[in-house]
Amino acid sequence: MKIGYVFKKLKTIRYKEYYNKAKEVSEKVNKSTFYILFDMAKCAFKYGSGYMDYFEFEFYLLNKKERSTYITGRINSDIVRKYNNKEDWHVLNDKGEFNNKFKDYIGRDFVDLRSKTFRDFQEFIKNKDKIIVKPIDKSGGKGIEIIELDKNKLKNEYNVLKIYNSLIKNNQMLVEDVIKQNKELDKLYSNSVNSLRVMTFLDDKGEVHILNTILKIGNNAKVDNFSSGGMYTFVNKKGEVFVPAIDEEGKIYEKHPISGVKIVGFKVPMYEKIEKLVSEASKLVPTIRYVGWDIAITDNSLLLIEGNEYPGIFQVKPSISGIKTGLIPEYRKYMDI
Repeated sequence: MKIGYVFKKLKTIRYKEYYNKAKEVSEKVNKSTFYILFDMAKCAFKYGSGYMDYFEFEFYLLNKKERSTYITGRINSDIVRKYNNKEDWHVLNDKGEFNNKFKDYIGRDFVDLRSKTFRDFQEFIKNKDKIIVKPIDKSGGKGIEIIELDKNKLKNEYNVLKIYNSLIKNNQMLVEDVIKQNKELDKLYSNSVNSLRVMTFLDDKGEVHILNTILKIGNNAKVDNFSSGGMYTFVNKKGEVFVPAIDEEGKIYEKHPISGVKIVGFKVPMYEKIEKLVSEASKLVPTIRYVGWDIAITDNSLLLIEGNEYPGIFQVKPSISGIKTGLIPEYRKYMDI
């Protein structure tokens, strides 16, 4: 299985990026690019790490024992395969289906245009200033758009029809109310909803455990996704950010570059209510036991945005924290990996 995973990755790897990352690391640690390429390949076979795992979790700074504590792409895939029934992935994967399943926890009105008419859409938007529209099955913030609405123009049915037809054409079938985030998170960055990614596991006894909590923060975009220019950092059990944020390019942020708000020490509002929310939500689809929940926070409540049946991997960068232990020890308290 391990070798199979590596060979599968070899077929899809972007070799130019692979080489460029190796070259970038070689300059950091003053070792030859060939040495880093060899070390990356060795880690791929031994630990199941892709080149981005190697780069992001700084395997070049770790010894064998330290490397063996990190969740890698292969290990994450093995966990998903073992604990998440693929036949039920659609419940989380399909954003419209997700909203219907978790309607008591999303805290906003929505319409799924696959099952609604133009008249339903017209009724939904008639008193709104703006809406957020999403493709049903894309991830990483792709295709998400906030549409400002002019109430005077909406009086003309043709203008409403133009919006509706555009959404159908772009497969933006999920239409929702825009979330107004908590004022403290808005001060941090106001152009996107800055959300939590809470990783959970439902054990054999039916108990839900929080494995890791990440704060995702927007930066020059309308979404907070890492792949769309955002950054992320980590939250401890008291709800406090304890390390600087990083972005996809590896840049480190002690404070937000736009708002100037300090990131380390930021206190996540209403964090004490997170456990209750994810515990209840996790039990609605017990065949999907390992989930990454995206959660928005308003001034009054916590709202589920989505659940990820194939969660990403988030581990603290050794160079910005001094921590050289990954999440495997924490995961092994609750699951067999």
